[in-house]
Amino acid sequence: MTPLYIGSEIYRNSSYGPKHPLAVPRVSVCTDLCRALGWLSESAYRDAPMPSEKELTRFHDPEYLAALRQAEQDQTVSDTVRARFRIGAEGNPVYREVYRRPAISAGGVMLAARLTAQGGIVHCPGGGTHHGRPARAAGFCFLNDPVLGLLTWLDLGLDNIVYLDIDAHHGDGVQDAFHDDPRVLTISLHEANRWPHTGAATDRAGGDARNFPLPAGCNDTEFAHIMTNAVLPLIDACRPQAIMLQAGADALQEDPLAKLSLSNNTHRAVVQAVRDRATRLVVLGGGGYNPWTVGRCWALIWGSLNDQPIPDRLPPDAEAGLRALRFDRAAGRNPPPHWFTTLLDAPRDGPIRDEVRHLAEPA
Repeated sequence: MTPLYIGSEIYRNSSYGPKHPLAVPRVSVCTDLCRALGWLSESAYRDAPMPSEKELTRFHDPEYLAALRQAEQDQTVSDTVRARFRIGAEGNPVYREVYRRPAISAGGVMLAARLTAQGGIVHCPGGGTHHGRPARAAGFCFLNDPVLGLLTWLDLGLDNIVYLDIDAHHGDGVQDAFHDDPRVLTISLHEANRWPHTGAATDRAGGDARNFPLPAGCNDTEFAHIMTNAVLPLIDACRPQAIMLQAGADALQEDPLAKLSLSNNTHRAVVQAVRDRATRLVVLGGGGYNPWTVGRCWALIWGSLNDQPIPDRLPPDAEAGLRALRFDRAAGRNPPPHWFTTLLDAPRDGPIRDEVRHLAEPA
């Protein structure tokens, strides 16, 4: 089946606030790049829908959802709401679309699951908010759209699913949601000793999780070693009916919130490796706080899902869109030329350290 792309204009000009890491555009950059490259036809594009409360309460508490809606209306929360639901606290700000944006992200991921009921591939870069809890915000995530998408697959009768998370931060909310549930195997490759400080190699979440905490500076070669020797054998042994890939871009070397050293060649390789290992594949976004590297990475994923040749130089419209971006952190003050002109990074290969080899050994 031809891959489908789920997006929304809700992300354009939406910001968590000028000083927040999610002040930057991301999904809109990816969508615009894909269109400028001629890779995204109207027939492949779907708008993410606003879900019903019944759909959201499949995982989330109704009182929490009501508090999010009220926060959007009032643009403020009481001390009681802040303390109970962590809205307006700990990096989870009240902003203009604080209910609509995460709800539409969730609607998009649930739609992706429904569209792949009989098989297929969907890219939904607006999804990937893997820290959200049933009744509180966490880690910039107000709702947990991966959990809602996985539950949609389960409700459709699937009972053998792999959730693979390559975000720099451990996918704690998804792992905990399926603790002791043998129908969903959660696999997370993330930076060790980074928030939320969970996901140790010994953490099996009741037996249905595998975690690979990567050392700072993890390069493309080391990541490929873990994938080839540990992750792909796990997936092959599972023989899943469906794979959901959370492809957070904060593991890229230029990201300001992590210290891994990957190029986007790694994300491309992961997508290519898992694409044919199940009849259903949904690829989500996730973390990523540099607008150039995130947009280029997620557009590269879409191109890879469609077997598009990657141009040596971007066409003028794509380059112009990237040059128009602004990024107030240090990396944005003197961006390298390849952020404007290319899609594929130079590989970041290197030696495989002993601690990485140890991670890949059988548990």
